[in-house]
Amino acid sequence: MRFLTILLLAATAFAADDPARPALPLSLKRAVEIATSPEGNTNIQLSGEALKQAQQRSAETRAALLPDIEASIGEQSRTENLAALGFQANIIPIPGLHFPAFVGPFTTMDARVTGTQTVFDFASIRRFQASKVGISAAKSDVDSTAEQVAAQVARAYLAALKAATDVETAQADVTLSQAVLTQAENQKRAGTGTGIEITRAKVQLANDQQRLLDAQNDRRSTQLRLLRAMSLRLDTAIELTDKLQYVPVDAVTIEQAKAQAIQERPDYKAQQEREDNARLSANAVKLERLPSVQAFGDYGSIGTGFSSALPTRTVGVSLRVPIFDGGRRDARRAESASQYRSEKVRTNDLREQIELDVRLALDALQSADDQVKVAKDGLELSDSELTQARRRYDAGVAVGLEVTDAQTRLARARDNQTAALYKYNLARIDLAQAVGQASRPVFLDTLRQP
Repeated sequence: MRFLTILLLAATAFAADDPARPALPLSLKRAVEIATSPEGNTNIQLSGEALKQAQQRSAETRAALLPDIEASIGEQSRTENLAALGFQANIIPIPGLHFPAFVGPFTTMDARVTGTQTVFDFASIRRFQASKVGISAAKSDVDSTAEQVAAQVARAYLAALKAATDVETAQADVTLSQAVLTQAENQKRAGTGTGIEITRAKVQLANDQQRLLDAQNDRRSTQLRLLRAMSLRLDTAIELTDKLQYVPVDAVTIEQAKAQAIQERPDYKAQQEREDNARLSANAVKLERLPSVQAFGDYGSIGTGFSSALPTRTVGVSLRVPIFDGGRRDARRAESASQYRSEKVRTNDLREQIELDVRLALDALQSADDQVKVAKDGLELSDSELTQARRRYDAGVAVGLEVTDAQTRLARARDNQTAALYKYNLARIDLAQAVGQASRPVFLDTLRQP
């Protein structure tokens, strides 16, 4: 998957440099796949790096429970003033013996391996457990970022679809205005029309042409925003393969949607894991009051040279009992306990936010569904009205103003239908994000054209 994404990005960049090459066909599902790939959206890349950092912090914490082994070798030439060390030469005179006050130079060679091992330290164990939970939270954050990016790209793709539909609608309005203008000119030549009707038809055509230019500019803008959301080159030519359409949604209750969101939303999972991390970290600080046991030892050879060196060793066990540290441990314990309480508050707040997101998305979806049905009926009526008005105009029983009014209402009905479909699909995206399904292929496939 990663290799294919790299090839697609490279091909897209190459195609952008060659105007003769066709535009890149892009479905919503493919757009989300590109954006959520490891080399895709910037936020995806950053969340991946955050996961790597969490893994390395865990490895660093684990090191406190593993052996620490070092090797050293050194050779030094020394002189010593024994009097400075408390040795007084000839303090008790002994015939035939003389202790010098200054000795050296002499050479000392020491080659040694030293090791320590934590035998018993509950605080280090808890810190390692907390770091493992931190990795899980970072993985959930990656999934949460993918959900957010998928929803962002889906909204950008939907906006581009709406803009493309607006262009098609505006072009249809221009074609209709040209036909009405031709009809008015024919009526004028036949002696049943007037000049004001031709002028009115030309004004309508000019207005529709202006709307077409605005729609084309909006289409370019929305495509640029889509490319930016996908982290593709802004000079990449794309062709949207999906259509703005109505796809019914299975009925779901608030409780069902809320239960699904609590179970599947990665941001909620990440917050729960952050709460567990804070709890374990606070517990680790408490356990610092317990004694800890370490084993240590070293082995090596020491002498005036390699030939005269003799093996020596040190082996032992140390017990550390914390007694008083100036209150630093108590301060850290209070701070970590406060951090744990803060995470519990954030978890509860996110749970309530999830319920709000679900309720708002379901309400918006129901409202948008009703708007789609009303807009469909309005479009059919407006189209029928215009057909009848043009027939009446041809028959000479109506004036051109009736046709122009019907034409205006048809244009408004087309815009209403596009806006209703856009709101409906936007509500579907909001609901999918609210329940943690925005990046799932099952959801993305339902938005494609049958």
